[in-house]
Amino acid sequence: MPLADTGIFSDRSARGLTLELVRVTERAAIAAARLRGQGKEREADQAAVDAMRDELTALPIVGTVVIGEGERDEAPMLYIGEVLGTGNGPEVDIAVDPLEGTTLCAKDMPGAIAVMALAEKGTLLAAPDVYMQKIAIGPGYPPGTIDLDKSPAENIAALAKAKGVEPSALTAIILDRPRHIDLVAAVRATGAGVRLISDGDIAAIIHTTAPEETGVDIYLGSGAAPEGVIAAAALCCIGGQMEGRLILDSADKRARASKMGITDPNRKYDMHDMARGDVIVAATGVTDGALLGGVRFKPGMIETETVVYRSNTGTVRRIACEHRRPALMDH
Repeated sequence: MPLADTGIFSDRSARGLTLELVRVTERAAIAAARLRGQGKEREADQAAVDAMRDELTALPIVGTVVIGEGERDEAPMLYIGEVLGTGNGPEVDIAVDPLEGTTLCAKDMPGAIAVMALAEKGTLLAAPDVYMQKIAIGPGYPPGTIDLDKSPAENIAALAKAKGVEPSALTAIILDRPRHIDLVAAVRATGAGVRLISDGDIAAIIHTTAPEETGVDIYLGSGAAPEGVIAAAALCCIGGQMEGRLILDSADKRARASKMGITDPNRKYDMHDMARGDVIVAATGVTDGALLGGVRFKPGMIETETVVYRSNTGTVRRIACEHRRPALMDH
């Protein structure tokens, strides 16, 4: 028998919203890919923002952006608190990263994606655009295997024990940043390997869910909080464990967080504190990467590859699309 289809997207017409999200991320990915390799980070990001917002305004939802391009005074579009959609449909939270990996796109390096999440209103953490400490692993391990408050050595040891291997069999994925020098050294001291990445920690966290394919077992380090929430939404759909803590190391950051309803600046969030309930996540590749193939421009056709996750059904759909009327995607 088919899985029961419950939640805010349960009726037949609303389930079509899943495909609509694919169109949203496809459009953003194509817009960004037109500037791929040109060294124009700001322009590529703006192209993706414009395209994504155009598509979101046509969705049959009452959607509020909780993870976006920043506060309203900093972001003219897709700002936190912006209401999008036709006004007819479910009330939802929207989390967007129109171009995750702007530098990757500008340099035509692997791993740039257009990604967004949709969930029932009030179920996605509204996080300010600050850094977040993060730790994540994939599914199949006992609850509490990892702990943000434990040392890298303790977390590597716990994961190795849960997996039934030596630490030397594990690989951690970490953003290549000066702030992570000590973290990288601590992980390598356990015998585990480290894969350093220049950008793209949403995809990096998703990589932990399929270590046999990606070679990645654990994500460690700090990165942007908005990307952390979107990654948590993806893990809610495909399984895993994740914890995060906002880095609110100034009065301004604490004040911004307070305005968004965050009363405990030291709170440790688990995955379901950041995203819960009926969640849909869609991501389309901009450049080729381990998670998705990038946009391909061909005579009379544009090819895209998208993955869609849904928590209530536990489904992962990979959609390869040939856009045979590319003139529609020119603007």
